[in-house]
Amino acid sequence: MKRLIKNGQCLVNGHLQVRDILIADGKIAKIGQHLSAQTPVDQIIDAQGLFVSPGLVDVHVHLREPGQTAKETVKTGSLAAAHGGYTTIAAMPNVIPAPDTPERLKAMLALNQRDGAVHMVQYATITTDRGGDELVDMAGLKATGAFAFSNDGNGVQTAGTMYQAMQQAAQLNMAVVAHAEDDSLTFGGVMHEGGVSKRLGLPGIPSVSETAQVARDVALAAATGAHYHVCHVSSAATVQVIRAAKAAGVNVTCEVSPHHLLLRDEDITSDNAMLKMNPPLGSEQDRQALITGLLDGTIDLIATDHAPHTDAEKARSMLKAPFGITGSETAFAMLYTKFVKTGLFSLAQLINWMAASPAARFGLNAGQLMAGAPADVVLFDLTTPFTIQAADFLSKGHNSPFIGQQVLGKTIRTLVSGEDAYINRP
Repeated sequence: MKRLIKNGQCLVNGHLQVRDILIADGKIAKIGQHLSAQTPVDQIIDAQGLFVSPGLVDVHVHLREPGQTAKETVKTGSLAAAHGGYTTIAAMPNVIPAPDTPERLKAMLALNQRDGAVHMVQYATITTDRGGDELVDMAGLKATGAFAFSNDGNGVQTAGTMYQAMQQAAQLNMAVVAHAEDDSLTFGGVMHEGGVSKRLGLPGIPSVSETAQVARDVALAAATGAHYHVCHVSSAATVQVIRAAKAAGVNVTCEVSPHHLLLRDEDITSDNAMLKMNPPLGSEQDRQALITGLLDGTIDLIATDHAPHTDAEKARSMLKAPFGITGSETAFAMLYTKFVKTGLFSLAQLINWMAASPAARFGLNAGQLMAGAPADVVLFDLTTPFTIQAADFLSKGHNSPFIGQQVLGKTIRTLVSGEDAYINRP
């Protein structure tokens, strides 16, 4: 089937210009002006007044299936991604059982293929069941279809284990994607250690728990040549370590999550588990360092760390509630409203960090609007305000601190390989 998206505003050399997009056989056949007069099509999608974007790419989501389907499933999580404008997502391996063998990974890939509403790639673990020091069969997992290796949710605690993992990953040309956290430095904390945690009487996690492990790992990456990717960077000191490692030629990339760009520990005014995430929200100095890191290229991309939990779990005290917030359905709108509309980021920069850059850093055929590329396209309304409401979420998780915010950037339509994955129906 041939479809034509006409009259939409596309980014051309960093500026919005009216373009038509012809889609055929799941790919972008042509981008130009007045294409409806040139080519007969089966359907015309009028994008008048809308921003036509490449599908967003999220290399960090938690879908909870198998094992924790009260929180999320592959179906609900991928639908939530489509609702947020994402057309490619990478699923983390902290499910039960974890995809730590070729057989388990094969089953996970089949589930993703069956129930996924968007393009999905799947992480395998670094160690058995994401813990301890027994390395997985990396070669076998790569052959089965692993996207990369991660123990996300846990840091790899033993340097020797991480060194050997990086050695094998380098030989296989695969990325090691790390949740950087030294457990011996967390001290049972539930939020960032600082003045706010002391005022609230809540145990704090010092940011050095992240920075110390990143410093260790960039040294290991330098020694092995592995592609080392740091998840959800949260502190100014960690940004400095990564900046120095890049300057030294280490093959390190990193991501920042929207909530660390938008919030700081000062926004936690009470024992509120909706603001409990790992790594925790840092200081305003940390937040500003993350913004600077994005702007100067130290931080490569934005990833949501979409982490749904049940309403009951998040109704508990921060002392008992799980870490994590949802992000797939709020990321673009929050970032567009708070950073692009205020002039701090350009729209072109934001789309690069949310689409082109994650695809490029991980070798994915995604994140670009160009002839021959997959027809992964999103239509956003950048002008009509709307309020983020839990009732609109397609995720099972409602654990977002952004519910109630009035924003711009509503997803109107998401196409994956030229087919509708999400349509806003007022």
